[in-house]
Amino acid sequence: MTEDYGTFLRDELGRVEQHNADTLDKVADVLLAAIKADGTVLTAGAGHSLAAVAETFYRAGGLACVRPLYHPSLLPMHGALSSTTAERRSGLAAEVLDGVALTDKDVLIIFSTSGINPYPVELARQAKAAGTPVVAFTSIATSSVAPKRAGTTLAEEATFVLDNLVIPGDAAYPPAAPVTAPSSSLANAFLWNLLLVRLLDRATATGFDLPLWRSANVEGGDAANKAMLAKYTPRIDVLA
Repeated sequence: MTEDYGTFLRDELGRVEQHNADTLDKVADVLLAAIKADGTVLTAGAGHSLAAVAETFYRAGGLACVRPLYHPSLLPMHGALSSTTAERRSGLAAEVLDGVALTDKDVLIIFSTSGINPYPVELARQAKAAGTPVVAFTSIATSSVAPKRAGTTLAEEATFVLDNLVIPGDAAYPPAAPVTAPSSSLANAFLWNLLLVRLLDRATATGFDLPLWRSANVEGGDAANKAMLAKYTPRIDVLA
């Protein structure tokens, strides 16, 4: 059974990659243009989608120009039931974005598999109003059957949609009647890494040095990161 799940998961990730290939290319072009223009890549999510936000921020091999958008009430470890309530509360997105000067040089990436709660939808709306492109990591299958608590969905509001193909309920095993092995975190991390790979290839082809973190636990890592911290900490205060 375990081997069957491994085969099933690898097949699913291959399907995610193939399904999103064209959009990944487009998003990589937009991200590289933003980074070259000295813009900021902002990332957001709620609940377990914050695992994907953590993947984007201050991660060895990751982009140094990432600013996570975060509110403690959105994290289940700060209160499980209250985190669900928080993402359903209209107005929280405006609070989180208060003081964030969004521009057309920036890109906002929102992770939300259901994509139906006010928090991700209102983030997307506010960013679009500022001229900031919005990239949604979401599931069309899930949002199409979930209650539209914000009147619309993240997919409908976003500039680009990366579909993680997660089925309603997130659990993926056993395939015939899934009750465990949620797949959204794996699919989102895979999609994010596919973007990083495309970014590096494009940057290398144009002779541009992509701002990437080094691990602080390898020789020379701290020294390599020092310049990144000096450049980005003034605009990304949580790097301090």
